[in-house]
Amino acid sequence: MVLLRVDANERPIMSLATLAARRDQAFGAGAPLFYNAPLHIVRGEGVYLFDADGRRYLDMYNNVPCVGHANPHVVEAMARQQGTLNVHSRYLHEGIVAFAERLSALHHAPDGGPTIESIVFSCSGTEANEVALRMARLATGKTGIVCTNATYHGNSEAIGKLTRIGVGGNAAGDVRAIPFPEMLRPLVPGASEAELVEAYLDRLRGAIRSLEEHGTGFAGLIVCSIFANEGLPDVPHGFMTRAAEVVRAAGGLVIADEVQAGYCRGGRWWGYEITGFTPDIVVTGKPMGNGLPLAATAASRKLVEGFRTATRYFNTFASSPLQAAVGMAVLDVIEREALRENAATVGAALKSALAERKARFATIADVRGHGLFVGVEITKTDAARTPDPDKAIEIINRLKDKGCLTSNAGAYRNVVKIRPPLVFALRHVEEFLPAFDATMAEIDG
Repeated sequence: MVLLRVDANERPIMSLATLAARRDQAFGAGAPLFYNAPLHIVRGEGVYLFDADGRRYLDMYNNVPCVGHANPHVVEAMARQQGTLNVHSRYLHEGIVAFAERLSALHHAPDGGPTIESIVFSCSGTEANEVALRMARLATGKTGIVCTNATYHGNSEAIGKLTRIGVGGNAAGDVRAIPFPEMLRPLVPGASEAELVEAYLDRLRGAIRSLEEHGTGFAGLIVCSIFANEGLPDVPHGFMTRAAEVVRAAGGLVIADEVQAGYCRGGRWWGYEITGFTPDIVVTGKPMGNGLPLAATAASRKLVEGFRTATRYFNTFASSPLQAAVGMAVLDVIEREALRENAATVGAALKSALAERKARFATIADVRGHGLFVGVEITKTDAARTPDPDKAIEIINRLKDKGCLTSNAGAYRNVVKIRPPLVFALRHVEEFLPAFDATMAEIDG
């Protein structure tokens, strides 16, 4: 074994190669790692991560610790509750009831729109999306689901059927995919924004019709409210409002996957506020527990009670006093530290600064996003602006070497994905920009 150094507790720290080999043995080879030279991270604080050699990295990627790595208020709440009581949900406990009430109250439906009243708690976005699909299918008596052709909603067999299946994918089953709405590579080149809305709506209508003709019927549409995995596209104005109308006219329900879009990520509490629609079912996950597994499916009381009656759903680790204490602590920090407003202000400054660099660096085709979720589209410099995922990957690796952690995403994997904890401040933007400029100068050179 090759040792690099000794940590503060006098435990030997092994080489990265040795640790990676042990990981392959323990996990089975193929478990993904970020970066060409993986990082051995041992500590986090606020917006920073630290590796085994003590080097500090500016975390521009992780939305799970939305109120900052090792947030002391969350840590204290977690320790206090675990030291007092943690048990499954089949006992009365005021904490989890109060948390559900507080979470429901964060949703505000326009007059006449669906009302979010009740919560089904779970432990992951995958589980919460599973609940949402079952809820929609039970309520409508149909099974067909429409998603986009470059989406991701989770890892299970049922939810995995929605992942990047391509237009018309699973055409013999109960899922149909439509092109995700965007302005950069529009469905109809040269069309006006209003014409694009109609073109994308026609694809939605066609998918619904296909499900009805196949006999499965149409249960609902599920989308990430800001189309995060699709690359944060600029959506033709009014599309999602109209899409929700089309779905309901066809007897379906609208499911908003807010796992990435929600909890103030875009400068509003919810992504659906940004893209302009009112969902029937809302799914949340990752940031809710700042690292503790916590997710939720929220809907009207009628929808939730229909689901509970039909399934008698129970999750051993969900609706627990520990989830309640940590979930409440996260909301406390967001509200006390005005992190929604911070995401809007700092995110606007970051996006504006990156947009200015389009004129300086030829490989930047577009800068998009909302709040503290920004995507930088990297392409070749040909007339078609062909996506360049290899260059995007090179950029994120060079940024890592300069102490800034990002990743790549999007339908073509060519979007540099910037999604820091919500405590990210203007001073961190100023820390990031020189590293970005130096990287882009190397790439464009």
